[in-house]
Amino acid sequence: MNMLTKVQQGMNDSNMVRDMANAIRALAMDAVEKANSGHPGMPMGMADVATVLFSRFLKFDPADPAWPDRDRFVLSAGHGSMLLYALLHLLGYPEMTREELQRFRQLGSKTPGHPEYGHTLGVETTTGPLGQGLAMAVGMALAERMMAARHGAELVDHRTYVIVGDGCLMEGISHEAIALAGHLRLSKLIALWDDNGITIDGAISLADSVDQLARFQAAGWNVASVDGHDPEAIAAALEQAQTSDHPTLIACKTVIGFGAPTKAGTAGVHGAALGAKEIEGAREKLGWTAAPFEIPEPIATAWHKVGEKAAVSHAAWRERWAAVSTERKTHFEADLSGAVTPAVDAAIEAFKKAASEGGAAQASRTSSQKLLDVLAKAQNNLVGGSADLTHSNLTKAVEMQSVTAADFSGRYIHFGIREFGMTAALNGIALHGGFIPYGGTFLVFSDYARPAIRLGALMGQRAIHVYTHDSIGLGEDGPTHQPVEHFAALRVIPNLYVFRPADAVETAEAWELALKMKTAPSALCLSRQNLPIVRRTHLAENLSAKGAYVLRDVEGVRDVTLLATGSEVGLVVEAAERLAAAGIKAAVVSVPCFELFAEQSAAYRAQVLGEAPRIGVEAGLRQGFDSLLRPQDGFIGMTSFGASAPAGELYRTFGITTDAIVAEAQARLQFTKLQ
Repeated sequence: MNMLTKVQQGMNDSNMVRDMANAIRALAMDAVEKANSGHPGMPMGMADVATVLFSRFLKFDPADPAWPDRDRFVLSAGHGSMLLYALLHLLGYPEMTREELQRFRQLGSKTPGHPEYGHTLGVETTTGPLGQGLAMAVGMALAERMMAARHGAELVDHRTYVIVGDGCLMEGISHEAIALAGHLRLSKLIALWDDNGITIDGAISLADSVDQLARFQAAGWNVASVDGHDPEAIAAALEQAQTSDHPTLIACKTVIGFGAPTKAGTAGVHGAALGAKEIEGAREKLGWTAAPFEIPEPIATAWHKVGEKAAVSHAAWRERWAAVSTERKTHFEADLSGAVTPAVDAAIEAFKKAASEGGAAQASRTSSQKLLDVLAKAQNNLVGGSADLTHSNLTKAVEMQSVTAADFSGRYIHFGIREFGMTAALNGIALHGGFIPYGGTFLVFSDYARPAIRLGALMGQRAIHVYTHDSIGLGEDGPTHQPVEHFAALRVIPNLYVFRPADAVETAEAWELALKMKTAPSALCLSRQNLPIVRRTHLAENLSAKGAYVLRDVEGVRDVTLLATGSEVGLVVEAAERLAAAGIKAAVVSVPCFELFAEQSAAYRAQVLGEAPRIGVEAGLRQGFDSLLRPQDGFIGMTSFGASAPAGELYRTFGITTDAIVAEAQARLQFTKLQ
């Protein structure tokens, strides 16, 4: 009998499976107790499910946690992070040492309170905000199907498993996520629901009575229900899910805090340390006699054998990899690298030259669409979509075919009216690797997606958010659709780069920067109304890369500096010309990206901003613009919500006009003379 057979028999031994699961429970109790902070209930309740999943089904390799064809495991119920950390430790992931478990929730440890992508090897995504893990898992499963369609099952053939809790399923994003997954029949997505009937407030019946199995079934999922403490029942359900032609939800009926003598099955075990007496009772009830953080040798060996067994799948994949052609390897590696091709640089250069030398006024959303037509050819792994606004966002390149349940070879995803779900799915696609994803909606609806935008920024994932209809300039749809606070709201998110281009040239530069920003998401705020070309002299240099630059300078000393973004840059250019006719030297500064400008040297910033009085102009609230203005400087923009009327009339009504800019400049100069 070979070692692999012995290991497999050991995994099927009920006593050993129980002991392996109890190892997870013990480590969770010990770590939370030592930290005096954390959530022991979920890891203790789902230990049996996790043991079966990792020992019998999951494809992974502790020696190479990032190999491309591994299964993805997402802990959407991220508060139960000790479940994952215990597994990584037991399976032999090198950096997940006993010392790291003992440093649970401590500064600088590999075991933060919620799993953090990029911080701990073996963690596929940051989770904690409930429901987003499920939605990102949908993105991962979609990316797998799309990659398989491009590269073949020899190289891409894996599943995505996600553990969800009651909270994940109550969050509204779960509806968006499961509907999209069911519609696309993402059959390699398997969700394991920790059906323990408890939330922080108490019994789930206090707030919810949804038949979740019926809900998922209505969304096109295969569903099953099992005893979450019966390893064979769990294994049978997982086995059946392997052959389903739909995504699968397995409801695992569990007892939260399983093994705790007085707190099991209660909210008291959800989010607090058990206490020494309760842990003593749990150890006795579970038959666990080892000291804190110690794993008996037979159980430790069994878990390590699981890790060694898992590497067999990786070895088989490497054999398949060796057999494929050099051409296929090159294509696969290029997709996974995420590198922007040289053809993109050439395409953007040609686009900018044509726009600056002969381009007509057009909406920046139109400029974006025309650019996408060439970018889609230059960057073959650029994939996009829209939240049911394709013909308004103009996000579909001519050559992009739609992704469907019957054909995943396309590159355009119809996300439906699901802004939050779309944005989380974009994060999942980016995390999976192989594609550069973008998605579109109206800027005002970025509010629906904000938690996922934030999480993507936290993880440093390159997802490009195309937000059109970016101001009162959208006109008649009125204040419900006119963003006024959204520039400021997006700019306060760390590691999110917000672009508001002034014309077709800056739109191309913004796309170039967003594509090359591998460790951060970007938001492109684009206009509905036509914008004049303000850069009529072609330059190969990407001026937007510095965040702000002098678009129109003056001879000698400036009298005033006019700073603007997007659609208002054209207005300040006109105002500067009128001021010049009146003998006032007005420099014009275009500010396409506040975040990039903040990263420039103090000397460059001072050179651009100058010492003269400054006036900021933007069809939004002043908040955030004060990073460029001083208390004595002026601002022309919005101070309220918009209204329903044609765009030109709205700009006049709210005082965002050339006349207003000229008057403000003259007033500032007069004020300065009086000082």
